[in-house]
Amino acid sequence: MDERFNRWLLPPLLALLFLLIVYQYVSPACPGAACPRRPPASAARRGGGPEEREEEEEAAAMPRLAAKFPFARGELCRRVRFDMRGRDVIVFLHIQKTGGTTFGRHLVRNIHLEQPCYCRAGQKKCACHRPGGDKDTWLFSRFSTGWSCGLHADWTELTSCVPAAMDSGKEIDLRPSTNFYYITMLRDPVSRYLSEWKHVQRGATWKTSLHMCDGRSPTPDELPTCYEGDDWSGVSLREFMDCSYNLASNRQVRMLADLSLVGCYNLTFMNESERNTILLQSAKNNLKNMAFFGLTEFQRKTQYLFERTFNLKFISPFTQFNVTRASNVDIGEDVRQRIEELNFLDMQLYEYAKDLFLQRFQYSKQEEHQKNRLKRREERRLLREQRAHQWPREEAAGVAVTEDYNSQVARW
Repeated sequence: MDERFNRWLLPPLLALLFLLIVYQYVSPACPGAACPRRPPASAARRGGGPEEREEEEEAAAMPRLAAKFPFARGELCRRVRFDMRGRDVIVFLHIQKTGGTTFGRHLVRNIHLEQPCYCRAGQKKCACHRPGGDKDTWLFSRFSTGWSCGLHADWTELTSCVPAAMDSGKEIDLRPSTNFYYITMLRDPVSRYLSEWKHVQRGATWKTSLHMCDGRSPTPDELPTCYEGDDWSGVSLREFMDCSYNLASNRQVRMLADLSLVGCYNLTFMNESERNTILLQSAKNNLKNMAFFGLTEFQRKTQYLFERTFNLKFISPFTQFNVTRASNVDIGEDVRQRIEELNFLDMQLYEYAKDLFLQRFQYSKQEEHQKNRLKRREERRLLREQRAHQWPREEAAGVAVTEDYNSQVARW
């Protein structure tokens, strides 16, 4: 009985199974074609298409910076319409031992220019004239104009000296307006301080620096020297650190601040705490509002941001030198801590500068990524439109061939 029942039940079950299989492949929902597979949930959330998924993965792979200081969009997006044919001038504020010599050489020898700077062999200065035969220079730096405002002139000196130096010999009524774009390089304060010590130890003095402020240089009482004789060669690190009026301490803040706000080099003008607060804030403001600044520790990023800021391209890439005279100095933790204390203003400025620099780099990279992303989307849209116009013609050609073949078969 059971065996007979199974024989009777088996054919309908097989027929039903066959119908289900046929319905799966020939479904009214997808007539004449196989149904596409449903994309995974993750792909659906990301837009589904392979190109969209690739773009989202690229965006997700970009590093996220843990910013310490809040900066507005206008402070991160640095773009200047630098007109080399007009009256625009790049002014390089060269702080000692920040890699400024290397960067200065990049400016005169390593930029793609319509009219390259003319550098004679054996001479330090190059002629960086504007395109079109104009003898004016577009660059104010030691390698183009020399130390026209004094050796290693600071912010206070440059802002009061550069306009007059650039317009010397011209009639006042005929001077066209000039845009000055200030740039500089900064360096880790401990490394910079050690590098300056080694430089002074070899005989450097910078005695010819003017230190002009409010129309005059400081008196010997306002700015005494740390040594007797012609130089301080052979000085030990301990002696270098023990000189309380050594200009190497907090040099980057002093070079970037408006010294007129604190009575220049007159230390009795206000108390030390108030003076330090004003100097640091002034240096931060001036640095932030500069057209560009780079960091010695980030050569490639420095190159990238300069190119984006001024729409200029370097010929060869910057090289990161990790081995310097400062890096070869073996100091203990106590000495490092003492150097940081002597440069406590520079330490705060560098932390601020590094955060701003890396945020600007990240912002520029994201902006570039978004621009390339939109460009790829536009290219894909144009390609789809082109294919949409080609397919009807190809299909019509295919139909014509098929009809011709069928007519020939019929004649045969």
